[in-house]
Amino acid sequence: MDETEMKLIILDRDGVINQDSDSYIRSPEEWVPLPASLAAIALLARAGYRIGVATNQSGIARGLFDRQALDLMHDKMRNLLRQRGGRIDYLTFCPHGPEEGCGCRKPQPGMLLEICRHFATPPGETTMVGDSLTDYQAATRAGMRFALVLTGKGRRTLEQGKLPSSVAVHSNLHEFVKNLLQ
Repeated sequence: MDETEMKLIILDRDGVINQDSDSYIRSPEEWVPLPASLAAIALLARAGYRIGVATNQSGIARGLFDRQALDLMHDKMRNLLRQRGGRIDYLTFCPHGPEEGCGCRKPQPGMLLEICRHFATPPGETTMVGDSLTDYQAATRAGMRFALVLTGKGRRTLEQGKLPSSVAVHSNLHEFVKNLLQ
């Protein structure tokens, strides 16, 4: 499969790849993968997909952790993925708080468009997998498909009734990947 045939999937991090916490994931010790999420990413990689991660990390702006702690969390994620034959091809994060009005923080599409530009992939040929309304809004604003997983904040997001009925809903990332690859 050459570079032009590569397909792109963009994942949210907290609640999709790893356990989420309303009090923030602040350290590598608190970064715990969700069951089968790393196996799902490895399946995507073996199937020839490029995998991007776009994650809001306002804990940096709030002073709850620093860039070094975030880098250590991402190192842990990459190392665990590598052990399973998976990888993240591009990871971007927004360190800003919601009041800063940046263009990268979801629900704005900045990070998603950055990943698409990096891989020269049109947003319309990309799917974003997330667990929140802001993930959905960012994907919609970027012009890409969206799939909701019920892990993390996903069940709460679905119950709020703010997503259109056309949104694909999956119990977790592994189920999304299995359906995608069928």
